[in-house]
Amino acid sequence: MTTMSRAYLRAAEAAVELLRDPAVSAAWDKPSALPEFSVRGLAGHLGSQVLHVTRMLAAEPVAERPMSLTEFYGAAQAFHTGIDSDINVRIREMGEDLAVDGAPALAAEVAAAVEEQRAALPAEPDDRVVSFGQRPVRLADYLVTRMMEIAVHSDDLAVSAGIETPELPHEVVEPVIGLLAELAVVRHGQTPVLRALSRAERAPGTIAAI
Repeated sequence: MTTMSRAYLRAAEAAVELLRDPAVSAAWDKPSALPEFSVRGLAGHLGSQVLHVTRMLAAEPVAERPMSLTEFYGAAQAFHTGIDSDINVRIREMGEDLAVDGAPALAAEVAAAVEEQRAALPAEPDDRVVSFGQRPVRLADYLVTRMMEIAVHSDDLAVSAGIETPELPHEVVEPVIGLLAELAVVRHGQTPVLRALSRAERAPGTIAAI
């Protein structure tokens, strides 16, 4: 199994543990910390990051040239439109659909997917090309995108449920922070990001990557 596959599986396991937390179930029908998302819809969206990987592994490999991660996000409609855009409405609806049977059922579905992936990923090379939203990308890079989604939405869900955000292992956090920093530079430019990380007196108001 490759290093990135191992890191992704650790992130996916952490997502399952969060979905199993009683505080998430207790807050299930409340509004979440994200606009227009309920807690259950946000939980479904978090779980979908793991379920997407199962679908990618089941699909045929793609022969197209893979995009870089900046190209991948540059072509992602959801990252460039408002919360009421069609794509973002569909994302929220999909989260709600996945959560329809409740927190225990969602956690069980995601846990089962993790076990399937634990068996499947050792046979997969990092340079296999998969397609997500008609955007070809190397499997290793795709797993980084799922780790980023898991990390960010785990924080969203934990805040929504009133619990501490789970600490993820270094092997997960390092590529996630690297990706977010890269996207922040694309969005804001090199100097603002450099200042935000090194010079509080000259830091911009935000360098949010997404």
